[in-house]
Amino acid sequence: MHPSEHPRGESGSAGSCPAAESILAVAEQLFAERGYEATSMSELAQRAGVSKANIFHHFHSKRELYLAVMQAACKDSRQALLEIRAGNGTTRERLAGFMRRHLRNLLDNEEVSRLVLREVLESGPERGRELAERVFAEGFRQLVETVREGQEHGELRPDIDPALVAHLVISTGVFFFQGRSVARHLHGAGFIDDPDDYAAQVADVLFAGCLAVPGENRSDPRRAARDADK
Repeated sequence: MHPSEHPRGESGSAGSCPAAESILAVAEQLFAERGYEATSMSELAQRAGVSKANIFHHFHSKRELYLAVMQAACKDSRQALLEIRAGNGTTRERLAGFMRRHLRNLLDNEEVSRLVLREVLESGPERGRELAERVFAEGFRQLVETVREGQEHGELRPDIDPALVAHLVISTGVFFFQGRSVARHLHGAGFIDDPDDYAAQVADVLFAGCLAVPGENRSDPRRAARDADK
């Protein structure tokens, strides 16, 4: 994982500063070890070798710093999305490639991945909205647009909700990451030992149901309902 480009949001660019990057790296370790509530800003400052005032110079509050850690944790997946959208190949191939990279990113950065997923699981409505808007929204939008483009080009069925497909693409990696310690002991679950093969097989199963069939006319029921209301 790498520090976010803009830890202070739209108004700042502290992520390009070595001091801010050092603070983020230490914050990631502490938040992963202890969680948000139990992490002390005083200890964070001591470990990072800076003053608390210096931390608040780069990040307005403890919560802002925490969100910056969340943003940084998702940077590799956001970069993967940008690359698949700019790359060649069919929509199916590009989304399958993203699924492999997303899963590999979760596994290669286990501590911070657990930190992000813990925050997702424990967030109430307000914190959930904050996470959605500040951390996940742009990446999810890019994924939805990729699916929608596949529909517009006739590669994917037009009657499937692109946001649902995007959610499934992300969820398959998350479920593998969270459940693999149990799944490896289940009968026949040899796929657990080969994450890349798992991602490829899941992509095959998922997109077998999403691919458009030449000559088959499937309309989007949601669009038909909207047109009927006009």
